[in-house]
Amino acid sequence: MTKAAVFGTGSWGTTYAMILAEAGNRTTLWGRRPELVEAIDRTHTNLDYLPGVALPGSLRATTDPAEALDGADFVVLAVPSQSLRPNLAAWREHIPRDAVLVSLMKGVELGTTKRMSEVIREVAGVAEDRVAVVSGPNLAKEIAQRQPAATVVACADESVAERLQEACHLPPWFRPYTNHDVVGVELGGAVKNVIALAVGVSVGMGMGDNVSAMLMTRGLAEISRLGAALGADPHTFAGLAGMGDLVATCTSPLSRNRTFGERLGRGMTLAEVIATTRQTAEGVKSCESVLELARKHDVEMPITEVVVGVVHDGMSPTEAGMLLMSRSPKPERYGV
Repeated sequence: MTKAAVFGTGSWGTTYAMILAEAGNRTTLWGRRPELVEAIDRTHTNLDYLPGVALPGSLRATTDPAEALDGADFVVLAVPSQSLRPNLAAWREHIPRDAVLVSLMKGVELGTTKRMSEVIREVAGVAEDRVAVVSGPNLAKEIAQRQPAATVVACADESVAERLQEACHLPPWFRPYTNHDVVGVELGGAVKNVIALAVGVSVGMGMGDNVSAMLMTRGLAEISRLGAALGADPHTFAGLAGMGDLVATCTSPLSRNRTFGERLGRGMTLAEVIATTRQTAEGVKSCESVLELARKHDVEMPITEVVVGVVHDGMSPTEAGMLLMSRSPKPERYGV
């Protein structure tokens, strides 16, 4: 039987652990908070992040990373992206030699501008064929309620992607597709959070669907331009890990980044929104590293620039909108 260790008891980490357990894998969920871990292990519920959802009886939970990692075939990382490096450094000595490390995280590291798979490879000292990423329109609450969803499993080694696909395929409600384009899948997941912040701000300001459609479409162009500069497959951005994830994150009230942006658009300060936000909105921190990555590669990303301005530099949402709309228009071309 395949064994999986999932690190992170937030909504998506818990949901993915549920998927793996229900698909027949021996699954252990690691968390840092003893009271939450004990409740998951004893009552098979995560009242903090997935209230009302019954978790599989076979799913175990522990605060001991060595226990979780013992004999694991897949090590699934679902911690906030900016905390990955120190956490993984603490866990790496217990990671089995042949385990595949799987990233559920959607961010770009501050300071280094590395994608999560790059951080994993660097910290854990593993080759690219031992790192996989999972991304797509995966709103955890819907999936936890057994509503149908699909995702993308990407790895440089197609056979590894297929192994993970088999491990998390749960008919009839969770369908993974494989892809070799790790760069494109990760960028789609990370940058869509930034665009969702922009859409949320516009909605909070009372703007209509035309504005949301414009931001999503031009946001997809920004993702595609950055992907092209980093060697991603352009077809990735037309699929689940690109357009699919972008649409879900920009339009759903379940989206943390969309909701965070809405509150900013209504006039709340960054500190006020953070104080009322329980879970991590990855785009809030990653927007800075995404913009830095774009500038390193001379990629123009105006929506990302104004998001950084609003979230971190004191720019008003009204000023941000004026800056975007006053830019000199360029000929519209497919994919730009």
